[in-house]
Amino acid sequence: MQQRETGQGQAPAANQAPAADQGGSAAIEIAHLVKVYKTTRAVDDISFRIARGSITGLLGGNGAGKTTTIAMIMGLVLPTSGSVSVLGAKIPEQRYDVLGRMNFESPYVDMPMRLTVRQNLTIFGRLYAVKHLRERIDQLAADLDLKEFLDRSNGKLSAGQKTRVALAKALINEPDLLLLDEPTASLDPDTADWVRQHLETYRKTHNATILLASHNMLEVERLCDRVIIMKRGKIEDDDSPEGIMARYNRDTLEEVFLDVARGRTREGAPEGAS
Repeated sequence: MQQRETGQGQAPAANQAPAADQGGSAAIEIAHLVKVYKTTRAVDDISFRIARGSITGLLGGNGAGKTTTIAMIMGLVLPTSGSVSVLGAKIPEQRYDVLGRMNFESPYVDMPMRLTVRQNLTIFGRLYAVKHLRERIDQLAADLDLKEFLDRSNGKLSAGQKTRVALAKALINEPDLLLLDEPTASLDPDTADWVRQHLETYRKTHNATILLASHNMLEVERLCDRVIIMKRGKIEDDDSPEGIMARYNRDTLEEVFLDVARGRTREGAPEGAS
């Protein structure tokens, strides 16, 4: 499938604000990006452009290339070829020019276990040179309901509590670009819904751009203006959630995800069928 480079002209998801700054500079711009590990092409010539102020879902099964793509956006992994631009800066060459304006959250990346939540947030806040850091931590503790365990060591938190702390860490510097990996993993439905509301509010009030990798298809349908589906390092599809579901003649993104994973085309036939 031909990959979309601009992401323009796509309808926003239901109940979502239109993607902001459609005519301006992109928050993320990737062109012909390739990453090869020995003989494996983890990312295979992908291109896309994400508008500022939008929420984009990055979907795909294990080995699809999502994590490698995010790592290259962050400047943690060097591309084999192609280019990455984040908030107008070339990555990784100008990475340090924009690091303070972006952040990353994954419940699968633990913070130091012996430190308290407050100590961890203080360290990350200082790394980002956050002004009025004590007040910022107090605000996040109130917003994300962390007060009761703010002075508890990270190693003594439940999985759901760790997820909320990880989100607080990701928001400590009020980033313009937020990269999220399964942001509501291990949360009960009520707390997960509350986190999604918080992310929607944060996007609107800060005109922030969010790139969301998730296996929760209902979450993606609710939050995302646009969905990029990857498979075997390539972009399989790229459109609004409604546009993709309509092309696959499916009622949910979960059904689309299963079709892609099992090799069915948008017409319902197996890959390679005539």
